[in-house]
Amino acid sequence: MLDHQSKIFRIQTLNHISSTGLNRFPAHAYQVGHDVEQPDAILVRSHNMLSMTIPSTITAIGRAGAGTNNIPVQEMSRRGIPVFNTPGANANAVKELVMAGMLLATRGILPGMAYVQSLTHMTDAAEMSALLEKEKARFAGGEIKGKTLGIVGLGAIGSMVAEMALAMGMKVVGFDPALSIDAAWRLSNEVTRMENLPALLARSDYVSLHVPAMDATRHLINADALAGIKPGAVLLNFARETIVDSAAVQRCLDAGRLGRYVCDFPEPAMLGHAKVIAMPHIGASTEESEENCAVMAANQLMDYLENGNITNSVNFPAVRMERTPGTTRISFSNDNVSGVLGHVLSVLAEHKVNVIDMMNKSRGELAFNIIDVESRPDDAVAAAIQAVEHVIRVRVI
Repeated sequence: MLDHQSKIFRIQTLNHISSTGLNRFPAHAYQVGHDVEQPDAILVRSHNMLSMTIPSTITAIGRAGAGTNNIPVQEMSRRGIPVFNTPGANANAVKELVMAGMLLATRGILPGMAYVQSLTHMTDAAEMSALLEKEKARFAGGEIKGKTLGIVGLGAIGSMVAEMALAMGMKVVGFDPALSIDAAWRLSNEVTRMENLPALLARSDYVSLHVPAMDATRHLINADALAGIKPGAVLLNFARETIVDSAAVQRCLDAGRLGRYVCDFPEPAMLGHAKVIAMPHIGASTEESEENCAVMAANQLMDYLENGNITNSVNFPAVRMERTPGTTRISFSNDNVSGVLGHVLSVLAEHKVNVIDMMNKSRGELAFNIIDVESRPDDAVAAAIQAVEHVIRVRVI
């Protein structure tokens, strides 16, 4: 697929996107809206794109949020289209709701409030006060201070949850087999790293899940895992519904081994269960979070469309190269096999196109390349690069 820079970039939005983010796109260079035709890029939040026909003009997709299970990422990889997300932009919002979830599960807040609201028939304040003093023991709970929180997934959100829990006087243990170097630097040295999930579950009074939804994490919390969980523990799921086998969780609740299940992904079978606290997927639903995600997604899309730079892509390698003044930029994606870059450089040499600077990065089966050239190549050069075996998509910027 061969793409040339449009005079005006066209961005199609598939959800309501915060105006703070949309305003990042300069009006003289971008057309943005839900009904934009022949879009160069898509900006999406939760819209399900899995069965959507994605236009051939698309060169990038930006997700204003962390999860990308609503986007056909593998198909986009085959088409040479990077999919961006915004890790960490909604981390504080989720972190705060995790704390609320722990407190709601520990104290008799919800049943106590419901009881108070049931007393609308009473008219005497002194009588109500005496009654509440008598009944309040029914809603007594515990404290989280001194308890152990186990965090599964120590990325942007998990590390912030850990910091918050430590500040509240909790002990924190964590497990993350894919912990990145950046995440490790963010993590407090007061967090005890566990070698495996069973060890964490056996030790934790609270377990908070913060891993992405993927094949490897599907039903990570299943019957086998729950069999070893600390009796009476509280399980919190503010990650994704597929990470938990809800039927196994319900059986564990009914058996009395699991104390509470707090989730942001309600399922019909869970509704009405006395030990379930279900929220309507509001983990990232704050004004601040939506603005942060929109701004971050917009900035990443613009940098890719204008410069070919890739930051926070879930399917492409991270690539960033400063523009060389007075040059034209060529970017191309290809299957990660040997010899492709050499063939492309040969094409440029044959057409007497002088290379000023270049960068090549790979990730799994994909490679991505940025080449700054002295003068703008004509269509024949771009077409010749596209014709190189294993080249997926070429852009002249």
